[in-house]
Amino acid sequence: MLNLAMLLEDNVGKHPDRDAIVFGGTRLTYAHLNAAACQVANGLRARGIVPGDKVALSCPNVPYFPIAYYGILKTGAAAVPLNVLLSSREIAYHLNDSDAKAYCCFEGGPGLPLSETGYAGFTEASGCQQFILMTADPAAATPFPGTTTLGALMHGQPTTFETVATAADDTAVILYTSGTTGRPKGAELTHSNMLMNALVSRDLYLPKIGERNVALMALPLFHVFGMTVVLNAVLFMGGTLVLMARFDPGAAFETMAQERVTFFSGVPTMYWGLLSHVQKNSLDTTPIAENLRLCISGGAALPVELLHNFERAFGVAILEGYGLSETSPVICFNQLGFERKPGSIGRPVFGTEMRLVDDNDQDVPRGQPGEIIARGHSVMKGYYKRPEATAEAMRGGWFHTGDIANQDADGYYYIVDRKKDLILRGGYNVYPRELEEVLMTHPAVSLAAVIGVPHEALGQEVKAFIIRKPGATVTVEEMSVWCRQQMAQYKYPRHIEFCDSLPMTATGKVLKRELAELEARKTTA
Repeated sequence: MLNLAMLLEDNVGKHPDRDAIVFGGTRLTYAHLNAAACQVANGLRARGIVPGDKVALSCPNVPYFPIAYYGILKTGAAAVPLNVLLSSREIAYHLNDSDAKAYCCFEGGPGLPLSETGYAGFTEASGCQQFILMTADPAAATPFPGTTTLGALMHGQPTTFETVATAADDTAVILYTSGTTGRPKGAELTHSNMLMNALVSRDLYLPKIGERNVALMALPLFHVFGMTVVLNAVLFMGGTLVLMARFDPGAAFETMAQERVTFFSGVPTMYWGLLSHVQKNSLDTTPIAENLRLCISGGAALPVELLHNFERAFGVAILEGYGLSETSPVICFNQLGFERKPGSIGRPVFGTEMRLVDDNDQDVPRGQPGEIIARGHSVMKGYYKRPEATAEAMRGGWFHTGDIANQDADGYYYIVDRKKDLILRGGYNVYPRELEEVLMTHPAVSLAAVIGVPHEALGQEVKAFIIRKPGATVTVEEMSVWCRQQMAQYKYPRHIEFCDSLPMTATGKVLKRELAELEARKTTA
């Protein structure tokens, strides 16, 4: 018996009356959350869902997500969380590719007509049999013919359920990759993958936080970072999750003070947003600093300058880690009890091995950049229905991440860049992350992204997109002169563009692909 839903059930017996989920005025205790998840499980079983089936889920950070998520797991089915920003065509692709038998879709709200988009995708999918609308009004009728609501599915169902005794290698979750190098692939994560990574994540920061653990959940629950490091790990330790439907720096700041948040986990752009909000409004961070014990960053490389500035403003340490959807996700972390090295992703976590290799899968000398490959309990079962892609990614029994890093004498790893983001300029390798780190040290720079743009003679040229700090007046010419002084002649960006914002994913990663596409359109216009 190794069902991921056990991490919730274990704390029902220990802390039944403790708040598990907080969302605005809604507070669900562990007993309430588990009872609702049991009703979902009973309702799904009544509608023919059996162990091994796939149930898709489109839902932002509202209480319906954990209720449906753990309800699906209890039945022995695999949950397939989907990005809430997908188009109907993309939803249909994911439903078909995952062989989803049912699709739970939140009704959405202003600016996010999720139910209409979701239903359109459902009707385009060939094999999905049930559309379940998740609506705030449990008594509401569905506007879509032949469908039901989550309230109707749960109505009259028992609040107890005998959780299916899944095996360790049974699939618990299918998470789809971003598809930056082709159509999205579904990473099959087992109950063992997810439960072990939640356990490792919990033990990485529990000693620092102590008995009272209140975590602000601003990361999307449908993303592996938020799902494992926050949702599963915090509930595993009996903590309280404060949900934010959408990250907003001002609202996050107020919520952290109001709920006396002790733990925050986010991507670099969230830390940038919180710091910018404090600086712009000259806010006193004392009410937050009095309770906040630890911050964790992942999902993308955290600029060292941003790390230092945030820590000075909030008086709390940020620990950086590393992982991917295919690794459940955490495989490397700046672990408590060891030296913390800003700019490093730390050392491999318990049960994980990492190596750095060249293009021929040969180990590179320490101190030299190479691709991270990993193996251990967190590495996926494989890509769903894609044996060739699985074999390619798992060459020699090691998962090939596509990320370039180097390792210091103490065994700490440092991300250099994504292999696919490498800029080849006139035969020289230029790593965008290295240049972004340097750009962030300029007093006028708030955020920066570097990409390669086509060049007839050199193959690629370096371009930097920069958001200036409020009130900054630095010009392109001044910035260019500064860059030439700070960077090697073959590295510094020949093209600089100031902008008010950068395109980002729902998880807060800068979309360099969109920046590259924008540049391509400029050259063909």
